[in-house]
Amino acid sequence: MAETLANTPLHDAHVELGAKMVAFGGWHMPIQYSAGILAEHRAVRERCGMFDVSHMGEIDFCGRGAIACVQRLVTNDIAKLTDGRAAYTVTCHDHGGIVDDCIVYRIGPEHLRIVVNAANIAKDFAHFRTHGAGFDCTIEDVSSEWALIAVQGPAAVGLVAELAGSSLRDVPSFGFAPGRIGDVEVVAARTGYTGEDGFELFIPTAGAVSVWHALLKAGAPAIGLGARDTLRLEARLSLYGNDIDDTTDPISAGLGWVVKLDKGIACVGHDALATVRGAGSTRKLVGFRVVDRGIIRDGADILDDAGAIVGRVSSGGVAPTVGGSVGLGWVPAAMAQTGRTLQLQQRGKTMAAEQVAGPFYRRPK
Repeated sequence: MAETLANTPLHDAHVELGAKMVAFGGWHMPIQYSAGILAEHRAVRERCGMFDVSHMGEIDFCGRGAIACVQRLVTNDIAKLTDGRAAYTVTCHDHGGIVDDCIVYRIGPEHLRIVVNAANIAKDFAHFRTHGAGFDCTIEDVSSEWALIAVQGPAAVGLVAELAGSSLRDVPSFGFAPGRIGDVEVVAARTGYTGEDGFELFIPTAGAVSVWHALLKAGAPAIGLGARDTLRLEARLSLYGNDIDDTTDPISAGLGWVVKLDKGIACVGHDALATVRGAGSTRKLVGFRVVDRGIIRDGADILDDAGAIVGRVSSGGVAPTVGGSVGLGWVPAAMAQTGRTLQLQQRGKTMAAEQVAGPFYRRPK
């Protein structure tokens, strides 16, 4: 039986542009347009491009206990946020595995919004309702009310500010502020998933098509999920379902910087995470650059010095900006050493790769 896919408010606009549409997390999404993934990747790195990310979910917490409730649900210390600021974080199971990675936005002292991954909306909402019970706040899935367009690249901030208000130039990283594009009120958040500067625009669903066409007219080409993946991989940003999931803890995944265990309200998974932090990880997520010819792909095996399989590549592919092929993968903690050579095996072929610390690409300052 064919899978029934959901459409974003911009589905018809993608079809009109000739996008190649694919199934992604239960949604019918554009993987690329006529220019192709490589050209779209370069457009974002060199100037700007825009992505339809309306499939992402928005869950609101409202009431006097909203901050305390979200503090319980996520690992980062969101009590430090002021109005108009946001923070990246994760939410965990009791055993320390990652339910999802997400961004928390403080709209006001009694109103927070968590943006979650598209495939996890129902799972996250159920988790929040279960572990957020008892706090004086309502928890509501408002995903259907919002479209989300990400405008990313060196020219993105200027382009959005020209359309939505010059004051947006002053919005700091992980800050957000209101704006207006045509007759549509938007909220511009200086966040993204490409390694570039830019905004993610929260748009009432009814205004999505109008804003999309205004951005196109202003010079922001449409970019598909294919280039979004190569861009995020170069920036070494983890993808839920590939690099992190219910079986991986954030500390071992290199996200220990968002795990605050002394913030006053213990997050779900606190004790399990404290154990990992105290005893150390048994395996770690590492980044690597392939030094042989060839492109590594998700699912390839990682071998130890004796040729035994000890891990797998969780994300791999081409790196158009930095050249060659890069990836992320899980290995025993003892093998996680910057500069150490890894042997990767894919379809019977072995490739050497060097472990690399930090992002493969950093945008120029």
